[in-house]
Amino acid sequence: MTTVTRPPFSQMDGDLHVGFSVDLMNAIAAELGRTVRYDRVDGFGDMLSAVETGKADAAIANISITAGREALFDFSQPMFDSGIQVMLHGNRGQNFSVLSAILTREFALWAGAALAVLFGGGILMWFFERGRQSWFDRPASEALFPSFWWALNLMLNGGFEERMPNSRMGRVFAVFLVISSLFFVSIFVAQITAALTVEAINETVDDLNDLNGRRIGTIDGSTSAMFLDQRNMSFRGFAGLDPLLKAFESKDLDAVIFDGPILAYYAANSEDPVQVLDRVYRPENYGIALPARSSLREPINQALLRLREEGVYQELLLKWFGTIYDRY
Repeated sequence: MTTVTRPPFSQMDGDLHVGFSVDLMNAIAAELGRTVRYDRVDGFGDMLSAVETGKADAAIANISITAGREALFDFSQPMFDSGIQVMLHGNRGQNFSVLSAILTREFALWAGAALAVLFGGGILMWFFERGRQSWFDRPASEALFPSFWWALNLMLNGGFEERMPNSRMGRVFAVFLVISSLFFVSIFVAQITAALTVEAINETVDDLNDLNGRRIGTIDGSTSAMFLDQRNMSFRGFAGLDPLLKAFESKDLDAVIFDGPILAYYAANSEDPVQVLDRVYRPENYGIALPARSSLREPINQALLRLREEGVYQELLLKWFGTIYDRY
């Protein structure tokens, strides 16, 4: 039996092969009085090729039953109802806070750098201007905040006309601060704008048409990729699920379009706010892929029916999907 890592259908837990599909296959094997040995491969195509070439007796994970695949393999009866869905950043329905959007690690770093420039620049200006201007004519222990205040007003308002630097170095440094202010202010504006834009995208995306111009990702060769090609939608293809989700987590993608159950499972276990749109595109069925004219097809189908009738199948759904399986 060959498989590929696709949580929650097939994955590793230490040295054990686990997942909904794995548990279901183990239950089917127990019904048939057989044992199963799993061969985990890196790619979805590798898994299907092993069945096509006869290197594996069957393949199981989240294998969509399609006309093209049916021409190459035999399939068991459907074991899971699925469909293509859209996953976005954020959490639809929560009250949006500008603070929560901009108070990121990157924003904090830039804010810290700005404060350092203001405090450092103010102290340097005090060093240049003390004895030449009354505002700075105070001891070092009392100069920190007035100097910071002067630098802040210089960067935001262009400074105080009556407190124009008198020393040559003070004037040169004041010009440097004014020019630097354009850079820092633009960074803050860009950060806030980006945060508001991302939130606006998430709040206005209701279907695929709203994703035009957005950075979309899916897995190369998947039914989702074929679906997007049919709709002439541009997307970035990935070799597997891990690189796809890593690109999404790093915000290199605005949306992921892939198998709904996998996205729902990921969203339910993600530390970051993630939303999966309710609409299901192109409903699909998952099945166990078998070599053409496999003698195992009928026994597997009978065992699968018995597991449904005995309630074992329902127990596995609850174990791996909880309440999220209801939509499928």
